[in-house]
Amino acid sequence: MLTTIGDISARVGENVRLGVWLYNKRSSGKIQFLQLRDGTGFIQGVLVKKNVTPEVWESASGLTQESSLYVEGRVRADERSPSGYELDVTSIEVIQLAEEYPISLKEHGVEFLMDHRHLWIRSPRQHAILRIRGEITKAIQNWLDEQNFTLVDPPVLTPSSCEGTTNLFHTKYFDEDAYLTQSGQLYMEAAAMALGRVYSFGPTFRAEKSKTRRHLIEFWMIEPEMAFVDHEESLRIQENMLSHVVQHVLEHCQAELKTLNRDISYLQNVKAPFPRITYDEAVDLLNREGMEFTWGEDFGAPHETKIAESFDRPVFITHYPADIKAFYMKPDPKRPEVVLCADLIAPEGYGEIIGGSQRIDDPNLLEERFQQHQLSQEAYGWYMDLRKYGTVPHSGFGLGLERTVSWICGLDHVRETIPFPRMLNRLYP
Repeated sequence: MLTTIGDISARVGENVRLGVWLYNKRSSGKIQFLQLRDGTGFIQGVLVKKNVTPEVWESASGLTQESSLYVEGRVRADERSPSGYELDVTSIEVIQLAEEYPISLKEHGVEFLMDHRHLWIRSPRQHAILRIRGEITKAIQNWLDEQNFTLVDPPVLTPSSCEGTTNLFHTKYFDEDAYLTQSGQLYMEAAAMALGRVYSFGPTFRAEKSKTRRHLIEFWMIEPEMAFVDHEESLRIQENMLSHVVQHVLEHCQAELKTLNRDISYLQNVKAPFPRITYDEAVDLLNREGMEFTWGEDFGAPHETKIAESFDRPVFITHYPADIKAFYMKPDPKRPEVVLCADLIAPEGYGEIIGGSQRIDDPNLLEERFQQHQLSQEAYGWYMDLRKYGTVPHSGFGLGLERTVSWICGLDHVRETIPFPRMLNRLYP
């Protein structure tokens, strides 16, 4: 029976058998050091010539990078090892001697690595990022499940968009026009009217010709929607969820964060409650800092970065002008030119990671918004029904998984946050 490297700490002093790949090796006379990986972690195997048969020694000597093999040996603790453990190898069974591996242990250009993304994800850095991504996903879903949210799956093919079709991928659905979804929100609102508190977790698509380090064409969103929840309660839910996620990663991904050389002091501050400023206050802050900004414009990456510099944790920017936000956002009853919404801005220049709002629940007002935004009554008739048959106050938000991973990992570009990124000029592999 195979043991995994991830479980090796429980097997100190025991003989184990592992199924592994050879990441790297070096030799020092009569000792060979094998850097082994199995998907759950990395460990160094130590092969001493006098302790093994000549056949085992020769097998190890002939191994190439990324060869697959079964190894047997005795586990011992070693404080000098990054993992805290080493394996004294006694036996090797080669499954396959790999061909010359294209990604050698040297520096490669980004385009080369992206062309070989299917292999690049085997490296320690990419392994760490994807493990953290998995833990972030687990933490979000566990937290929402514990708060009595129900997972609901919206369609990927839709007849319309929640924010217009300009940036959507068009396709044909037999004889009809259809689009790849840019958000499951509208369908989640319908689900919330049936189940109370719901969330979706799945891929979304934006046909934006953007080359920034924050954007992907295909990305994953977590989108909760909540019946009988106002704007204020929604903000509390968002900050509590994100605080839980960051603390979960700090607890369960110490080795991966170390591999990434992530300064965790920034993450240790991420505890609710988060600071909040209004759009008006954000505009004033920018102007005081010498960044001329006109009320009514939307913030870009430099503006979000400057705003975030004033805080030691994520900050909510609330009450944006209605004219720059989506048609479904509820106006502030005290000031109708702004809406009950918020963007959550991450520290360290990572920008918006959550956007949310209280939704319009008044059918007459929603009808006005349809007319203002020239939305098809035929396409959105089902959405209007939600306000005709038992409308209630409700709110929701969307968290972009890749931006969240990028921030928590401290990455320079969002392309490393997903196994196979889709960007403006990349559809391969």
